[in-house]
Amino acid sequence: MNLVRVALAVPLFQFFDYLLPEEMQPVRGGRVLVPFGRQQRVGIVVDFPAQSEVASEQLKPICQVLDEENLFNEPLWQLIHWAANYYQAPLGEALFQALPVKLRQGESAVENDRTFLRITPLGEQALRENLLKRAKKQQEALHSLAQSPQEKGQTPFASSIWHSLKEKGYVEEYEQVNSIRPWQALEQPIVNEENKHRLNKEQALALGRILFHQGFAVWLIDGVTGSGKTEIYLQTIEETLKKGQQVLVLVPEIGLTPQTVQRFQARFNVEIDVLHSNLNDTQRLRAWQRAKSGQSAVVIGTRSALFTQFSNLGLIVIDEEHDGSFKQQEGWRYHARDLAVVYAKLLNIPILLGSATPSLESLNNVKLGKYQHLILQKRAGNSTALQQFVIDLKHQRIQNGLSDALANKMQEHLQQGNQVLLFLNRRGFAPVLFCHECGWIATCQHCEKPYTYHQHQRVLRCHHCSSQKPIPMQCGHCGSTHLMTTGLGTEQLEDTLKQRFPDYVVTRIDRDSTARKGTLEKHLQDIQQGKSQILIGTQMLAKGHHFPNVTLVGLLNVDNALFSLDFRAEERLAQLYVQVAGRAGRSEKHGQVVLQTHYPDHPLLRSLLKEGYGEFAQQALHLREQMGLPPYSSQALFRTQSRHSEQAEQFLQQIAATLQHLSIEGLQIYGPMPAPFSKKAGAYRWQLLVQHSSRAVLHQALSQFQANMPQKSHQVRWILDVDPLDLT
Repeated sequence: MNLVRVALAVPLFQFFDYLLPEEMQPVRGGRVLVPFGRQQRVGIVVDFPAQSEVASEQLKPICQVLDEENLFNEPLWQLIHWAANYYQAPLGEALFQALPVKLRQGESAVENDRTFLRITPLGEQALRENLLKRAKKQQEALHSLAQSPQEKGQTPFASSIWHSLKEKGYVEEYEQVNSIRPWQALEQPIVNEENKHRLNKEQALALGRILFHQGFAVWLIDGVTGSGKTEIYLQTIEETLKKGQQVLVLVPEIGLTPQTVQRFQARFNVEIDVLHSNLNDTQRLRAWQRAKSGQSAVVIGTRSALFTQFSNLGLIVIDEEHDGSFKQQEGWRYHARDLAVVYAKLLNIPILLGSATPSLESLNNVKLGKYQHLILQKRAGNSTALQQFVIDLKHQRIQNGLSDALANKMQEHLQQGNQVLLFLNRRGFAPVLFCHECGWIATCQHCEKPYTYHQHQRVLRCHHCSSQKPIPMQCGHCGSTHLMTTGLGTEQLEDTLKQRFPDYVVTRIDRDSTARKGTLEKHLQDIQQGKSQILIGTQMLAKGHHFPNVTLVGLLNVDNALFSLDFRAEERLAQLYVQVAGRAGRSEKHGQVVLQTHYPDHPLLRSLLKEGYGEFAQQALHLREQMGLPPYSSQALFRTQSRHSEQAEQFLQQIAATLQHLSIEGLQIYGPMPAPFSKKAGAYRWQLLVQHSSRAVLHQALSQFQANMPQKSHQVRWILDVDPLDLT
């Protein structure tokens, strides 16, 4: 009796055994079609066991073998196994998340022949004679084909339009035989030398160190905005390509991808593929196939591109390594930067981590000797020094987050024909109650930590000791009734700006306003062309974009980070400030950056503005060490949600009891307590934080917990987030 052990995309920490018919020959890491309940599902072969714990009469045969070869090379296979174990995720879910959607659905992993559409002579005649003037969409589609043939299913036009055009004889289909051509077979130089920049001394020394070292090394390129980090990436990539190897470049947000691709295409005459969430499933599969077969030289993508199968990967680059969007927040919650370092070690290749504001975790790894530190302090090009201003909001008139003082500054810059950029700090936000007149903050007397404002329950709650109190009617210090909560929305700010500056165009760039495909690129183009004068953005606009006419940048609601429940909020604010400041004065124009706050004397702000990010980071690391917080300890966060608050809380109480029963010395358990945003989409949210000074001991506790997990109600959903970045 031959057996095959299969992983399925189910939230269970187990595999499933099936009988293997003699005529079938699956491979480890390949897909098979198997019966599962009343349906058939795609599975991935993980083993060929000699025997099964399931009785032979209960075993069913697999239905079909889908792959003749492994979909995961050995280093990638090892990486996903390691990651599933580290992040406490079922291996089946991790393996399937690493594959394009089409492969999860059972489509062929081999690149097949492709069907294209082209215009016929009759179609060309129809365009000349304007025969489709009453069918505008058909006319547009035919015009697009007149430029060049297009792949079927990959055009912006509906299939019904192409069907009508084929019926009229204006369009025909043809097959293009797929021929795999390695990227190295190009007939032109790898690099466009005229687009290459001459390195300054600092850059040249950094590049020399990277290229001299052989094999695995983590290089933290720590450079101020405009210091030329990208040029070091490009010249390191050039040397990798000259060896015939491929390169993976990870960027944090989809907003960075278009301009990154443009810069790479201008520099290199090689096949470059892009992987991000705005691609359709067929496009993602094509990019995966091309990397696996060696047709693409460079793959640029967001976090999930890490799991792309390469034929010969030689270098990994992570731009903006500090960015929180490298951490997956749905499904299994891996961190792409941290996994990329593990992957580079498995492959024995270098990895570059770049940032103007390195994460405290990476700076600590430099201290420990795990990372090599390359510092670029010289600002390249004609960039000018910035003027910094702090606006004290106490006693200022404020309208939806905009003070009169900032509005007056905006007017000055706009009248000079320049652009203004306003940022909202939204990450790690938990609302805090404070007095607009004197700056008093509602604080827990037991913990000396700010209370979190819970709007739905109309209470102030301490997330350290769980004490709570009613929302006060007046300030506890000066008696003023002008109490406010930190927090601000982009839409309200947009409305205020349109009323206050009716002669200028206001453009808002956030996740909501750029949800439709192509809107982000359109907004960015309008900004570059000067069609928009006032820009409102969140984190997605803070990074990487070059706006030469922006001379004033305002950071509006910084106070929510100064008193956040999340200990990382201050680090994020410092990073955002430096990134934001990098948007102003990037050309020969003088730039100004403005911070609005009720607390201008806060130690963080004073340290950041006077001594810069590097000194702030060292102080923050020292404080984290004193408090026993990451990176000097490890954390895991359990989250539950349910329509019934008591059920969500009760399950976490069971988890806490299970962990306490393990009797692990030094294991700290905080909670359960309501999440700072305690109700979302009709569901109540609770959380439980677990911490230990030893990463290994914490993971031992989590593994033991999985083996003794309590039963839960089907009305409760829960997740486990290892190394959580967001505690709100």
